[in-house]
Amino acid sequence: MAELDIGKHCQIDSCNQKDFLPFACDYCSGVFCLEHRSRVAHSCPEETAEKTTRTESGSRSYPCSFQDCKGKELLPVICPECKKHFCLAHRHQDDHKCEKLEVQKPRMAATKELVQKIVESKDGSKSKGRRGAKNSATAAKVALMKLKLHALGDKGLPQAERIFFQVYLPKESKELSQPIFFCSKWSVGKVVDFAASLANLKNNNNVLTAKKLRLCHPQTGVAFRMDDSLLSLLAHSDTPLYNGGNVILEYLDTECIALEDVSEYITQT
Repeated sequence: MAELDIGKHCQIDSCNQKDFLPFACDYCSGVFCLEHRSRVAHSCPEETAEKTTRTESGSRSYPCSFQDCKGKELLPVICPECKKHFCLAHRHQDDHKCEKLEVQKPRMAATKELVQKIVESKDGSKSKGRRGAKNSATAAKVALMKLKLHALGDKGLPQAERIFFQVYLPKESKELSQPIFFCSKWSVGKVVDFAASLANLKNNNNVLTAKKLRLCHPQTGVAFRMDDSLLSLLAHSDTPLYNGGNVILEYLDTECIALEDVSEYITQT
């Protein structure tokens, strides 16, 4: 009597154990024994963002791809660079240590060049720009004392890490602006999320087709990249932000890189 061909061999070369109840990986479709059934155990090469799980209610959920994170979202939150799913806490490139983050460097140079052109066109000359920067720094120091009295923010943040801004809100908002303090170590993406929460602003930045809530420079109107850090913006050589200064929040189309007229938000002096 011929032997019954039951079970399959584990695809790990060093194992090759025949298992009568083999496990198939949902990611790479490989067949493995009990010991190597987990993605970690067989070093799954095809662990992509396409895997979804089911919640107890039966609805689809999307697990975060960041290492050791157990967060899940009911809607897909996909990084545009590495194409993986993440939870809201890890959706920005710097937060999930995006493997494609280096691709953004050329864009940084292009943005810097654009900012310089806008500054020069609005100020007329570099010397005038320097005077304007000096005036902005002085005004920010004066405003900082007032902001510290009224600003909203996370009271748990150490005093040394707090950065204060007068945040000018989108045109559709009922209020013109709000004083808010943030952590100097945060990315622009975290700043936007935090400000939107405090000001009760609609925030659909995780929706692909929606306008994005962006943080913009108070003089040039340039929209900062979401993975820029506050520290880098405060230390910018040409157009820095100032602790105690202004910033603008506005809803912009994905391809839009700057506000057309900042005077619609802030009266320039």
